[in-house]
Amino acid sequence: MTSVLSKMIRILVSVLMMISPALPGLFSLPAIPQGQELRLDSRFELVWSDEFDGSTLDKTKWQYNWWETERKGGYWHEDMVQVKDGNLVITTAYFEDGLPVPEKYKNYFESRGETDLYGEGWYTGCITGQGTQEFKYGYYECRAILPKSTGMWSAFWMMNKNVENVDGSGKDGTEVDIFESMYYKDVASGFGDCVISGIHYDGYGEGQQSDSIGKWFANNPYEEFNTYGLEWNENEYIFYINGIETGRLSTGGVSQNPEYLILSCEVAGENGVANADRHGTGKMSMKPGDTAEFIVDYVRVYQYK
Repeated sequence: MTSVLSKMIRILVSVLMMISPALPGLFSLPAIPQGQELRLDSRFELVWSDEFDGSTLDKTKWQYNWWETERKGGYWHEDMVQVKDGNLVITTAYFEDGLPVPEKYKNYFESRGETDLYGEGWYTGCITGQGTQEFKYGYYECRAILPKSTGMWSAFWMMNKNVENVDGSGKDGTEVDIFESMYYKDVASGFGDCVISGIHYDGYGEGQQSDSIGKWFANNPYEEFNTYGLEWNENEYIFYINGIETGRLSTGGVSQNPEYLILSCEVAGENGVANADRHGTGKMSMKPGDTAEFIVDYVRVYQYK
């Protein structure tokens, strides 16, 4: 029944897009990528990649140390990140007894009078290129299968410390969400195969400014690999799914500074407690004992020829 409904929604979206590409967004429906095709080989050259071969994370390319304690409704922990079978795998799971605080953070927690064990809750992971490499302009792509659960999401994004600078502009630094997988819950209404892309700048408080290209269908992304890409130049951000353009943004001015890459999963909630429907994720559908995996085949960075 669900697959039939999903096909009907796609047919409806196709009809609406034939009338006007803007119509699905007016009805809060995901759109089907129908923009320009990415001309990768003729316009770009590969300058950096991680194919996730081997059995350990390449510390010359990625680090874990981007967060030290709770992350929204769960915890980020390096034990939830593995490299196996030619993929990066970030697992989300529940631990009643928590997980040990990594050695490098023990002094920090002891100084606050806290134990060396994180609390009970949902654990997942994040890796970041902060401190290892940053890039400016070009094309950025990952190939991934998304985690199957509501109440959480995976993401491939870019960050710059000047995002926190509240000056009315994104030129000094912008969080660029190449994709976020927040709509697994919407399978019943036909939205389950979609992701969202957007930007944030001017910090994360009252001054925060955001924009989005909306929701876009991928090809069965919770079961199959899809590619998610971003072309970034001095004038705009251009988003792609499987090499087909989904939308463009230049709100607030495009970042003119180098940015680093992040791959992550997050649990909806706050203070380490999963208790929220955040950004349309729905509440957590997994139960203790269940797991969800974000599987990344590769990350590649290209620059203009």
